[in-house]
Amino acid sequence: MTILLDRLTLYRYRRDITVMVSWRCVMTIREKPVFRIPGFVAFAIELVLLGAAITLIVLGARATLPGAPPDALIWWGLGLTLLFSLGTPGFFTVQPNEARVLVFLGSYSGSVRDAGFWWANPFAVKKHVSLRVRNFNSDRLKVNDLVGNPIEVAAVVAWKVVDSARALFDVDAFESFVSVQSETAIRAMVSRYPYDAHDDDSFSLRSSPEEIAAELRRQLQERLDVAGVEVLDARLSHLAYAPEIAQAMLRRQQAQAVVAARQQIVEGAVGMVEMALKRLSEKKVVELDEERKAAMVGNLMVVLVSESQTQPVINSGSLY
Repeated sequence: MTILLDRLTLYRYRRDITVMVSWRCVMTIREKPVFRIPGFVAFAIELVLLGAAITLIVLGARATLPGAPPDALIWWGLGLTLLFSLGTPGFFTVQPNEARVLVFLGSYSGSVRDAGFWWANPFAVKKHVSLRVRNFNSDRLKVNDLVGNPIEVAAVVAWKVVDSARALFDVDAFESFVSVQSETAIRAMVSRYPYDAHDDDSFSLRSSPEEIAAELRRQLQERLDVAGVEVLDARLSHLAYAPEIAQAMLRRQQAQAVVAARQQIVEGAVGMVEMALKRLSEKKVVELDEERKAAMVGNLMVVLVSESQTQPVINSGSLY
């Protein structure tokens, strides 16, 4: 188990200043292998003990063994029977991707990770810890993003136990610890980023899924290291504005999309007008003064930018 040693030290600086320093020494249990023997070998030894105990008891009851008192044979047989009974609880099996943690008289003895049939200290408590990959699906959490917008978010976390001793002894109920710390990390991470970014250079929850997933996994790993847990993957499974602002945010997104489309249309129209004036000048189709160029530019921009179909007006008279 984790041992915390607190010390309080007073350092006197000059005559009128005293500095108080508090420090803590943390000793954390690490997983280690435990002595064990193959179960079939121990089972053969147990059969030998049982056979010898039965033989001695029978011989003592019949008193057919010369030179030995019947009571002594029976007592030896009973002793071997007791030894057989005490060794029986030492058998256990380990399935693939699981571990057995042995605790003897309140002290951690070690862990067994190898799958198979084993025998170890029969007086030790053998606790089961699964090493398989597990998924944690968080509930939909309502969190304020970086700019204060309330959003709904949920995540899926894939994790597994890599240190069975720390999972059992460093935290209380490591499965609940993983769920609570995962939700805490999700809230902390979401509050550091905006839901949507207004430029391409900054990260956001919606436009940067890979970066957000990497940051969430890093924060989770920092929180779950104490429990001997490895975070394999962590990603957002749900991301949306809260219902109370969803309509307003939808209108804002639509407005931003319209502005972006208009900007692209204007940029294209300016390029087309510039190309038209340049080609007219190069081909010497017509010579236009600055006033007529401005009128032409205005008419072309109206035609190119207008959403509805324009009706041209043909001037059949002179140009001026």
